[in-house]
Amino acid sequence: MLARIFLLLVSLLLPGASRAEALPVEKAGFASRLTIYLAKGPPDACGPGCDRWIAIEGEIDRDAAPRIRRFLAGVKDSRRPIYLHSPGGNVEQSYVIARLLRSRKAIARVGRTTATACAAGTQVDAACLKIKNASGEVEAELTTSRAMCNSACGYLFLGATSREVAPDAALAVHNSRLVLAFHGHPAPEAVAEYRRRRILSADRDRAAFITAMGISGELDALIRTVKFESLHVLTRSELYQFGIDTRPLVETTWKLEKEARPFVRKIATMKKENGSSFRTMEWRLSCEGGQRVPLTFFGEIDETTTGKSTILMTADADADMTAGGPAPRLGKYEVWRGSIDADMVKAILASRALQIREITPMPDDKTNVTRFDIDLTGLASVWTQLTAACASATTSARTPWPAMPRQAAPWQASHWPGSPWTPLAPPSPGAAPSAVAPAQGAQ
Repeated sequence: MLARIFLLLVSLLLPGASRAEALPVEKAGFASRLTIYLAKGPPDACGPGCDRWIAIEGEIDRDAAPRIRRFLAGVKDSRRPIYLHSPGGNVEQSYVIARLLRSRKAIARVGRTTATACAAGTQVDAACLKIKNASGEVEAELTTSRAMCNSACGYLFLGATSREVAPDAALAVHNSRLVLAFHGHPAPEAVAEYRRRRILSADRDRAAFITAMGISGELDALIRTVKFESLHVLTRSELYQFGIDTRPLVETTWKLEKEARPFVRKIATMKKENGSSFRTMEWRLSCEGGQRVPLTFFGEIDETTTGKSTILMTADADADMTAGGPAPRLGKYEVWRGSIDADMVKAILASRALQIREITPMPDDKTNVTRFDIDLTGLASVWTQLTAACASATTSARTPWPAMPRQAAPWQASHWPGSPWTPLAPPSPGAAPSAVAPAQGAQ
């Protein structure tokens, strides 16, 4: 009898698919259908020599995969990077799209695309979506700041052969919740049995998919521990360990912050020499104070070190142009702040990279010297914006230096890297999830 009821139940089930369905507050700012379009920005908008990309954003709907397939079939440049910004959606569709990306050997990144023809706050309005869904390229701006790829979007992201998550973007996962719809009134025991089988099948499908994408099974094990009602934002160490983003040094682009006293900044996370843990750092150039420009370095302290580190920064266009010195410790962070003259500013703007040398005292009375380069691509254009912004800033807002931190750096306290000098207002509900927030689920 139970078997007959089970067969009847299957026939009475409405066709459905697993979904990562966000709560209404989390859907704010996202279109209800996955949108894909070609975008064009200023020089180096998507990296050195890159000003064109593919934007994929919004909820992953049940008809998304065929639409994405048709679109990608018309894009011959398979090396054009794809930027994702999505709260999640249909799980099965995300698997299909992921395999499409894998067949193209796609480059995928987490980033927000803003169409310049649409006013602020209207990116998902009908008029703006009409622009994005029209043929041709959309003039746009690109940022990784507060960009997200959550739940089912994460599976889609795994399909790319090259995957990049910037230090100020988020890739978040959680377990699924199965929601079934019926015609008729099947017996409760038959419903429970069918639910059990569907959940087991969904778990097997997810594990097999993750393995097929070349990702560590540790990711699947983690997902099983995260409740449907929560989101777990993958840490930089997890992204590295699971094989999702294995870059040892990850940087944001240079970004202008239009505050009362404007500044430009770059955040980077770097893998430590031993193990797979990472350290976060920031560089900042502020409005001019007299004839010199304030330059600030801020970094997390390696707990295995002792004493005061020395940070030295050299413009590769002129080896004689070096700034830096001892970086005092402030709690869990070290800070160097000084100023550079006009000649060093010119050397930096003419350079490909800022060469960093950090000399750190060790417990055995020895020193450790770490060398790495920070990319300067895009700084020249952002510097022009900073100059204009500084000129319009009120005189009363100008002070010689940024305020010192009064709390843990936001990129330490939460997954949204923010200003380490001044507390940021919390993001609006639709703008970003908290480290553990109401999440999308599977239906």
